[in-house]
Amino acid sequence: MQEIREKVRRETAEYSQGEDRPLKGYAGGMGVYSALVLTLAGVARAQHRQLPAPTPFEVLLIGAATHKLARLIAKENITSALRAPFTRYEGPAGPAELHEEVRGHGAKHAVGELITCPFCLAQWTATSFTFGMIFAPRATRLVATTMTAVAASDFLQLAYSWTQQKATGQL
Repeated sequence: MQEIREKVRRETAEYSQGEDRPLKGYAGGMGVYSALVLTLAGVARAQHRQLPAPTPFEVLLIGAATHKLARLIAKENITSALRAPFTRYEGPAGPAELHEEVRGHGAKHAVGELITCPFCLAQWTATSFTFGMIFAPRATRLVATTMTAVAASDFLQLAYSWTQQKATGQL
């Protein structure tokens, strides 16, 4: 056992090159994700749930909803209270978004990286929507429709603002 620990320590040190990389935290996150997926898949199978056959429209709906929900969790002002234990406020990062630096070490740092990265959160968010389509399809479509409408509104707000700036010569 000591031999395995020493090999893991050497590999971690060689990979990290002196940087603080929370590989154990990342492995823990992958373990949690995998356990959740396997558990939910097992429950769905035990309950003889039918797997959905998403239409192209549903794929676009879930895709847009995933984008918006992941971004809302990772960047928006209103969800900063969720990120606060893992981050430090640095300043604004755009309309209604914040720039935050991850803090802490190990698992805390790994969680901080996950919840401040909309690209990283997209995997978890899309998986949630996917299992939602298995266990509660109508409610999932409603939530996805709401998030997609908000994403569309965001793009329209930005387009309006850009058009206004262009018309007044501010661009």
